[in-house]
Amino acid sequence: MPAGAVDLRCNTEELLAILMSREVRDWEISACGAVSMIPAAALLLAEATHAPHAEIIILGSDELSHNLGKDIHFLTQRGQLELFFHSALQFDAEGNFNLHVIGDPNAPDRRLPGGYGSGLMSYMAKRILFFRTEHNPRTFVDKVDFVSGAGVTDERIQRSTEPFKVFTPMAVLRFDRDTARYTLESVHPGFTAEDVQAQTGFPLVVPDPVMVTPAPTDEELSTLRGEVRDRMISTGTYPEWAREVLRAP
Repeated sequence: MPAGAVDLRCNTEELLAILMSREVRDWEISACGAVSMIPAAALLLAEATHAPHAEIIILGSDELSHNLGKDIHFLTQRGQLELFFHSALQFDAEGNFNLHVIGDPNAPDRRLPGGYGSGLMSYMAKRILFFRTEHNPRTFVDKVDFVSGAGVTDERIQRSTEPFKVFTPMAVLRFDRDTARYTLESVHPGFTAEDVQAQTGFPLVVPDPVMVTPAPTDEELSTLRGEVRDRMISTGTYPEWAREVLRAP
């Protein structure tokens, strides 16, 4: 990362939680999977700020895992899940993501446990938001080692046509299914389009001018570190993570 990046007064996890929370829409059903601390904080922050009627499902929460009394996968299969937060180890130029293995799939260097349900969610949820806590050519590769979910599929396969986004510590990338290309939607304060492209292993569509991501506001930071942190602890929603990460620097 460039040494001159602007101090946003928050750590990477807080930044991603705030940026992703802005994408949550009121009255919609939104969810995140197990071991998803950052998306959980994003959902709770959205509910506490601009989406008070959002119905949220947070696996890993004593209180919120069964908020709707429905299995998240069945909900998705019925076409009722409107937003799902996802992560992956690799993303490639064609919009594919990898959450299964690193290296040769027949003799992988590393096998990952996160493949359960990933294909279903990426095909069936109405909107997908991806996130990664790092942005480098190991994550954004020309071709993934294994396709856990495809960005573009045969037109005979019915799925959402909405673009999906990837949130990183440097930027927000948007994958448009019609063009099958990633566009640099915005760069975070302190970074440039050149910085982002240098850390991405495939060419990005770069608009002119490039939008700068609005930095976290005082209200977002204070709500995240106050009301959201307290609620995560009281509801058993990754409480140790909340105690350690969501605090003033």
